[in-house]
Amino acid sequence: MFPLSHMMKSFIRKGTLTVIDADGKRHVFAGEPGPSVTMRLTDKRLYRSLVFNAELAAGEAYMDGTMQFEEGSTLRDFLTLFSINRLSLGSYPIQKLLRAVKMRFRKRQQANPKGKAQQNVAHHYDLGNDFYKLFLDENMLYSCAYFREPDETLEAAQRNKLRLLAAKLCLKPGMRVLDIGCGWGDLALYLAALEDVEVLGVTLSREQQALASERARAAGMADRVRFELKDYRDVEGPFDRIVSVGMFEHVGVHHYDEFFKKLNALMPDDGLAVLHSIGHMSPPGMASAWLRKYIFPGAYSPALSEVFEVVERNSLWVTDLEFLRVHYATTLAHWGARFDENRDKVVAMYDERFARMWEFYLISAEMMFRTGSQLVFHMQLSRSRDAAPIVRDYVTDLQRTYIEKEKALDLAV
Repeated sequence: MFPLSHMMKSFIRKGTLTVIDADGKRHVFAGEPGPSVTMRLTDKRLYRSLVFNAELAAGEAYMDGTMQFEEGSTLRDFLTLFSINRLSLGSYPIQKLLRAVKMRFRKRQQANPKGKAQQNVAHHYDLGNDFYKLFLDENMLYSCAYFREPDETLEAAQRNKLRLLAAKLCLKPGMRVLDIGCGWGDLALYLAALEDVEVLGVTLSREQQALASERARAAGMADRVRFELKDYRDVEGPFDRIVSVGMFEHVGVHHYDEFFKKLNALMPDDGLAVLHSIGHMSPPGMASAWLRKYIFPGAYSPALSEVFEVVERNSLWVTDLEFLRVHYATTLAHWGARFDENRDKVVAMYDERFARMWEFYLISAEMMFRTGSQLVFHMQLSRSRDAAPIVRDYVTDLQRTYIEKEKALDLAV
């Protein structure tokens, strides 16, 4: 087991990890009181690969069944233990050296030029609408919900999120709105139902564009809400309001100037843009190798320092900033529970390895927000300092107004 044993002794600072090796021998690594996990490794090649690329090797081992959990332990238990000890893993000498080397190739890992960006999006979002219906809310919102109360349903929390975004957009009749990365269209349809505005949603996913367009026709709003298969860089303005939810994570640090320059060019001086994105509270880094390979190729959730410097270079005012900290952990827990309920259907659609891959993704992502460094931020941007009201009460006031509008329009969930 050496050098894996050596790394594990440094890694486990809190809790206990018992590893049963391929020969059946038990190795116990313990720190301060905490979670206890028993894991069996059935492939001796893991002893080395886990040292040199822990996240990638662990994810692949679970997918392949060469990493198993015993004595009542589960994948969730293991990923919880992993997450609460992640800083000690990062400080292990080999891991520090490998991180420094990998950072040199960050630009290549996050390259999302036109064409390649569509390929990266298709890898994840074109798995099929029927698959996503198995675990998302009824309106298929695939981003962090906003839980005003801890016991709210996923559907109610997702509506809360749309309402919060709408309030920050300060919509007025006759406005043109652009939704960059529109998903399956629910935000665009919601905005058009609340106010007499025209909305263009753009996506690089064929599956999303087709279903969103169908929903607009079914709602009788196809004359005011359109969805196009288009890269945001090819959109022509102007737009009074721009919103982007869960798309910025796919831009890549080295394309940030391109992104914010485009926002600036698409808005008039009194325009507003609201960016909803995952970020992290730690210094600049990179997405895990496993996540990039299997789930989100080309993706990266930025450190806030990486965003602000580019916003400043592009002469944009940050007129409001809000952080949703534990909301995504709760959202992912809901998705994970629904996924588990429909696991047999996932296996029938794809196979057991695919189901294991998504289990690993959903639980590890939840841990990133529950005990890791991930968060979600809302950044409101404008070319002028007073495009939005200068007293923030309007965000709360408009949400209350929209709650009543939802009831009157029969939009309440």
